[in-house]
Amino acid sequence: MKIISYNVNGIRSALSKGLEAWLEAEQPDVLCLQETKANPEQVDFGPFERLGYRHYWHSAEKKGYSGVATFCRMEPTRVEAGCGIDAYDKEGRVLRTDFGDWTLLNCYFPSGTSGEERQAFKMEFLDGFFAYAHELRRERPKLIVVGDYNIAHQEIDIHDPVGNKKSTGFLPEERAWMTTWFSSGFTDAFRHLHPDKVEYSWWTFRAGARGKNKGWRIDYQSVTDNLASSLRSAGHLADAFHSDHCPVVVEIDL
Repeated sequence: MKIISYNVNGIRSALSKGLEAWLEAEQPDVLCLQETKANPEQVDFGPFERLGYRHYWHSAEKKGYSGVATFCRMEPTRVEAGCGIDAYDKEGRVLRTDFGDWTLLNCYFPSGTSGEERQAFKMEFLDGFFAYAHELRRERPKLIVVGDYNIAHQEIDIHDPVGNKKSTGFLPEERAWMTTWFSSGFTDAFRHLHPDKVEYSWWTFRAGARGKNKGWRIDYQSVTDNLASSLRSAGHLADAFHSDHCPVVVEIDL
């Protein structure tokens, strides 16, 4: 099973930059997009349907904001938009799809970059999502959680850990949440397979950061520990240029 997760920073923008041709070349079984910034009726699904993908959406109530969408070649046995917490579900941040005995969560965690109020919202989301995911894991023990977590976990995951030690996305309390997450029954697929590898998934548009590879690894593939031995590969597709993020890919024997 090849699963790609990609914060496209606007699906319509990404399609105008060649997303269809890229998708045809990559041929994932499942494509999880974050920050779609669109409602389904605003998107031409022809490119996806021509390639054999079904599509499922969880858009934000606010137009042109946030949102996640999952594209898959097999039909899910269950689709559920949201995590049951209204404040987060209004922003289109979690989309669940079940496939037989395993479940995929496509997630777009909040950013705290716009100020203290949104940073507090982000921390509340993290606590609420943690409880939601662990409750779901009791019912669905094979769980994969992909998406933009908006947190660089360790110093190896960010180009300038010293200069960014007070930056949202690398705050001690955010990193502590990630440590707790990855010690509570979930495995970081990329770091599990590549303990010492330096790869990033996001670069600011400013100052030529991507060309200089001054990035952050904030897009993750978490798998429940019982799936860690089934991981075959995990990495970053840094040659895709439809967004300020790059896609992350995981291959897993399910």
